[in-house]
Amino acid sequence: MKLTLAILVFLGSLSVAPPKVNNFRLKNLDNRTTTYKDIKGDTYTVIDFWATWCKPCIKSIPKLVEISKEFETEGVNFVGISIDSPRNQAKVKPFVRSLGVEYDVLLDPNSEVMGRLGVQAVPTLLIINQDDEIIYFHEGYKPGEEVEIREKILSLLEE
Repeated sequence: MKLTLAILVFLGSLSVAPPKVNNFRLKNLDNRTTTYKDIKGDTYTVIDFWATWCKPCIKSIPKLVEISKEFETEGVNFVGISIDSPRNQAKVKPFVRSLGVEYDVLLDPNSEVMGRLGVQAVPTLLIINQDDEIIYFHEGYKPGEEVEIREKILSLLEE
């Protein structure tokens, strides 16, 4: 009985820490190296992984652009990370312009950062706190999900 209780107390004391984002380096659309620390928001960082060939991404990005404008004065920084292969990289800059993206866009042509962060599909959206912990992970996009994302950011800012 004492052993069982001790095991339960031990297991109860364990908590699973959220995964963290370690600093990474990627090129931006101007071919300049940018680090995670450079693009990190004052309160939260929202990273959206996408590709030019991804139809749900084409639908989600304009919604994220709207949300990014709403929260830019709240210290929430949005970042897009394109996983387009080197063969499709020429399409990224015109794609970004056509969708009105004004936040930073980085290039992850070998999906290295994507893999390190456990992202397996596009679009995937991460919200990261000041301690570099991934506190929200959203895979895929269906119309209307931008409401959930916006409400999540609002609730985080109210904490």
